[in-house]
Amino acid sequence: MDQHAAMQLLDQIRRNMESCIYGKKEEIASMLTAMLAGGHVLIEDVPGTGKTQMVKALALSIGGVFHRIQCNPDLLPTDITGVSIYHPKLEEFVFRPGPVMANLLLADEINRATTKTQSALLEAMEERRVSVDGETHNLPHPFMLFATQNPIEFEGTYSLPEAQLDRFLMKIKLGYPDEASEKRLILEPSASRAAESLKAVASVEDIAQMQRLAEGIHLETTVADYLIALIRGTRQHSAVLLGASPRAAVALSSAAKAYAFLNHRSFVLPDDVKAMAPLVLSHRLHLRSEARMQGTTTVQVLQDVLRLLPVPVGMER
Repeated sequence: MDQHAAMQLLDQIRRNMESCIYGKKEEIASMLTAMLAGGHVLIEDVPGTGKTQMVKALALSIGGVFHRIQCNPDLLPTDITGVSIYHPKLEEFVFRPGPVMANLLLADEINRATTKTQSALLEAMEERRVSVDGETHNLPHPFMLFATQNPIEFEGTYSLPEAQLDRFLMKIKLGYPDEASEKRLILEPSASRAAESLKAVASVEDIAQMQRLAEGIHLETTVADYLIALIRGTRQHSAVLLGASPRAAVALSSAAKAYAFLNHRSFVLPDDVKAMAPLVLSHRLHLRSEARMQGTTTVQVLQDVLRLLPVPVGMER
């Protein structure tokens, strides 16, 4: 598959999702960007905004193996990774794979699972494999985790550890639909179930090829300098206790390349870095307590840093 064919196929996936997810073009673009970059996504929003439907729409559009986990405090790590069970006839232990063995895994309300269960996903997110009873089992390729959480209701929830947050490529929020889209949901009774009838327009093999093409997008040295200056600027901001990590720099680079690819370009612009920065970095920054008490947000910090950075011009292409 060449770059032009891949871009055309991406447009088909985007249109397929937009046919059943109304008024969320930017959010769909963010999910496709994460898919191209091979990263995981944390979707944070209040109930009823279509988080699960959007993930289902993507899974159906690419025709991959899709599994869903409803997280709760009783969920065990083996409920995710799988378990070895003794088989009497074979007289040996046989591995029964868990729902993590999928191309696209949806962990609904991940912050309702205990920290021990959440940690079961760390190896899968970073290494694309799981270890059960001393044996390692590789996950299908490509593998993506989409996790949802409710930011309002805190009773019975467990905060995600910083190490796990840092392994999510981006965090997105859907928000409420615009008036026209919400009216369409009311007037078209089948609209809320439209995602269930989606047909695949691509395959997981196509996605794997797209990821390789996106990885090869050109990143000019001046744009790389701009990206690194942004990362280092987060560490020097007076409101920040813990700035973006080197892993965050790699993640932002991958996301910027994928975003450029999604927008039919073979090179990264500074605007790609600026567009991806809030999605990739906002959940990785930790503010000082006094800054939080004053109402400062990580997005505001990023805006401050970006405002002070000179934008490179005259790039070679």
